[in-house]
Amino acid sequence: MSRFFRYLLRGLLLVAVQVYLLNKVPHLHRLVVPSLYFVFVLWLPFSLSRPALLLIAFLLGISVDYFTLTPGLHAAACVLIAYVRPYLITLLMPRDTQDFQYPEPSVRAMQWAPYALYLLVLTFLHHFYLTFLQWLSVGSFWSFLGKTFLGTLISLLLIFTADLLFPRQQSYRTNTA
Repeated sequence: MSRFFRYLLRGLLLVAVQVYLLNKVPHLHRLVVPSLYFVFVLWLPFSLSRPALLLIAFLLGISVDYFTLTPGLHAAACVLIAYVRPYLITLLMPRDTQDFQYPEPSVRAMQWAPYALYLLVLTFLHHFYLTFLQWLSVGSFWSFLGKTFLGTLISLLLIFTADLLFPRQQSYRTNTA
């Protein structure tokens, strides 16, 4: 299967899990809705250009918005993390390009600490912005903080679980023919 279809299948699967499973969780729904769909943006290849990354993030967010009837909230949050992602990768990746041989962010490509920080910062940014946009219409400041921190915590748990249970097969690129 080509790389494009693998990414397309991964994106469709993450949107389906978000819309039909995670958005239906009854006990957490009043305080927080666990999110996993945006990890698609986080796992896109390093080599993707910024306009392509922003377009893919917008399409992913708007597809979740379509199913959840939220006009542009998820799209805005996804575009924000797609915009910040290259800067964060630049800060966290090793300076020596010989160590930088994997095609997409993962534990193997970035090591545990930078990868965990990468996920933490972008997950928090996603939930902060999404909750902030929802909070502008109604809500108290304490519920805003609670939703942001609990959503980030639960989503990080889901992301690390998905990363450990379903490892992405990555080939190590070399310069040899």
